[in-house]
Amino acid sequence: MQSYGQSTVSEEKPRLSLDNIEKSLVEIQDTLEKFGLTTNQSKVYLFLGKNGTKTATEVFQALKLPRTETYQILSSLQSKGIISAIIGHPVKFTAIEISEAISSIIDSEKQKIKKLEKQKAELIELWKTVPIRNNEKVIEEKFQILQGENRINSKINEMINDSHSEVCIIGNEKDFANFYHTDILENISKIDNLKILTASTQKTKYMYDDIKKESVRKVPESVKGNLCFIIKNNEVLFYMNNKSQKEVTAMWTNSNSMNYSKKLLFDELWGKSK
Repeated sequence: MQSYGQSTVSEEKPRLSLDNIEKSLVEIQDTLEKFGLTTNQSKVYLFLGKNGTKTATEVFQALKLPRTETYQILSSLQSKGIISAIIGHPVKFTAIEISEAISSIIDSEKQKIKKLEKQKAELIELWKTVPIRNNEKVIEEKFQILQGENRINSKINEMINDSHSEVCIIGNEKDFANFYHTDILENISKIDNLKILTASTQKTKYMYDDIKKESVRKVPESVKGNLCFIIKNNEVLFYMNNKSQKEVTAMWTNSNSMNYSKKLLFDELWGKSK
């Protein structure tokens, strides 16, 4: 308490504005969706987390969801272990703490990965039992659309792992921050024949501490900041939309013409960079 003459003024913590609360909830919802929840599953979990124990009727009325879909969502969230049902007439539902919910989701995804790894080996063995009629390997030009950061990062690692060929990468500060916070930049640092063009500023140059100085150059300021692609041999992966959007999209291809044009652009910018 602070005293001013005969009156007193209590010290209160600043209240969060409604806008800030809404932004936080949107960010939490986006993160939950990255953990594998659908948009409506995230909404139901957050509704129960914010408002406490509720019946299914209260949930679908508040969120304006179809009755049947709401029951399906509540059932799936119970299966994921992030909400609990309280037996009664009617049955009520409550959300578990978010830290426990995320741990439960992560454990579930780990189990899925272990199962897939086991099935991979089984599938390969099954494939060996199938006779192949055509043994000729024809190299065809392929295009693959990749959606979501996890899928894109996985493809990048697939391209650069155990690479003895030249790898060329161009991107802005946010691109390399993403690479830094995953294992991509660490894998890149192990490549001998490497060229990096970056728009990173002085404050983020620490990201390149493990990479040889001669492998990194700063692109001219005239180059637009939304340019990002990776080249290796006849493979090229490039981002197709603004990475600030909700769903990031990239394309991978082994097209000779696409690779050639991207390499020409990279070499020209490399020559103009310092």
